[in-house]
Amino acid sequence: MTPLRPLAALPTHEVVNMPPHLGDQDLWQDDPALREGVDREGGGWARDRLAEFGRVAGAVDTFEKADLANRHPPELETFDRYGMRVDQVAFHPSYHELMAIAIENEVPSFAWRNSRSGSQVVHAALTYLFNQAEGGVMCPMAMTYSAVPPLRRSPGVGEEWIPRLLATVYDRRDIPVSDKAGATMGMFMTEKQGGSDVRTNSTRAEPSGTATGEGAEYRLTGHKFFCSAPMSDAFLTLAYAAGGLSCFLVPRWTPGGERNPLFMQRLKDKLGNRSNASAEIELHDTWGVMVGEEGRGVPTIIEMVQYNRFYCAASSAALMRQGLAQALHHTTHRTAFQKKLVQHSLMRNVLADLAVEVEAALALTLRIARAIDEAEDGDAGAAALARIGTAAGKYWVCKRAPGHALEALECHGGPGYIEDSIMPRLYREAPLNGIWEGSGNVMCLDVIRAMHREEAAVPALLAELDAARGANRALDSTVAALKDDLADREDLELRARGITERMAVALQGALLVRHAPAATADAFCASRLGSRWSGAYGSLPAGTDFDPIIDRATGAA
Repeated sequence: MTPLRPLAALPTHEVVNMPPHLGDQDLWQDDPALREGVDREGGGWARDRLAEFGRVAGAVDTFEKADLANRHPPELETFDRYGMRVDQVAFHPSYHELMAIAIENEVPSFAWRNSRSGSQVVHAALTYLFNQAEGGVMCPMAMTYSAVPPLRRSPGVGEEWIPRLLATVYDRRDIPVSDKAGATMGMFMTEKQGGSDVRTNSTRAEPSGTATGEGAEYRLTGHKFFCSAPMSDAFLTLAYAAGGLSCFLVPRWTPGGERNPLFMQRLKDKLGNRSNASAEIELHDTWGVMVGEEGRGVPTIIEMVQYNRFYCAASSAALMRQGLAQALHHTTHRTAFQKKLVQHSLMRNVLADLAVEVEAALALTLRIARAIDEAEDGDAGAAALARIGTAAGKYWVCKRAPGHALEALECHGGPGYIEDSIMPRLYREAPLNGIWEGSGNVMCLDVIRAMHREEAAVPALLAELDAARGANRALDSTVAALKDDLADREDLELRARGITERMAVALQGALLVRHAPAATADAFCASRLGSRWSGAYGSLPAGTDFDPIIDRATGAA
């Protein structure tokens, strides 16, 4: 037998024309639009806090934790080693580390821990910063944040649970909440047969004793088709009591210290949001306490839904911002056809257009945040604007995110399609917010519902638009057309998408015309308002000044 000879030195090659590692990002300092928007909308008093968190959220270590948490998704552990049913979910350590970062930095609690005006704006900024690194962890953060308002309406339940939700300690242990340093909250409403049509739910609730109504104990039986973050300490859910569809708080452990029968049937194999578990759950004689009035379950839980919808807009804006940051880094360092990609006029058109979309999404999100702040202070007009603006903003910002992620991915060419890049994860995550808490059609119907039921909604919207009157001809024409749409009450459902889109882009245009640099505002109005709007990125008209838009997006401006 011929003896084996060692291999010669393997051939290699010199790596050239590849972008360097992006490294740590300063998500606050490198984003002038965010800094200006937070100041403008009343959250400037927290600049130091946001500056610090922008470095934490943008650190390489945070992004690596997010990558690991998504590469190693959660696993269902129905039984423990001794054969005892536990219905637990095992997460990669990076998931828990990210949860700790978020909770310790008050991502879910800041708005409620600080009574100062502008706290909702700061909350939006915290969400925007952390969601650039990781969306899956932000799901339980959003629900923990949004559970506080409905719980405040049931003082007995709220006094017990709200302080736990506002704690800044992440306690991952699956033990009775009375023994924990902090808690998180989830939600499950939908069932197989109805989805968003929760009136078709079949889960039933029977009183545990003679007491009924708000604060009383019940036993729930039924099946819930989607439960995100099933390892939360408690959940808000809907079930039919004798008086109608009602809202209940269902903890993982009963007050007596026993495991509540929350049987996980399976974890969903999702397109994206892989680090976060989503489960089907069976309720069988499961302990719960009624939140809000009996038969008023939808109005009770819809407040949580509204705050989650606001979160969806903020997180979609964040995904777009990170996609833009990745595209700018790649095109700044990659050469093709004797020039850096960023120097080619067509690529500059694409990058500037992506940047305009990000700034418009952020401006709308922060303006809604200020309206929520003012509504919390009792301003009825602000509450009306928050109501209709949240629905329109959630629809449009979330609708634009998937296409934005795709275009940012395409700026990288082949490397953007490889899992080593963050772009596939952003791309998979982008559609979720358009589905979660109401798909596009549901949001458009909610806009129509607000128009019908809330007399102040349309006037509040028009007042916001009229504040920019005369500043841009295309914007004035769009607002005039929107007013005609709103005055015509025929076939509103059929026209709901067109009305909602025009409402959102008009709001974005008005905000940019009033507050953004002229180059950004002019580019937005010229490309998105009027008959030339195609929806495609990279179609800014001739004469657009790309330089200040791109410089601003890189933080150089």
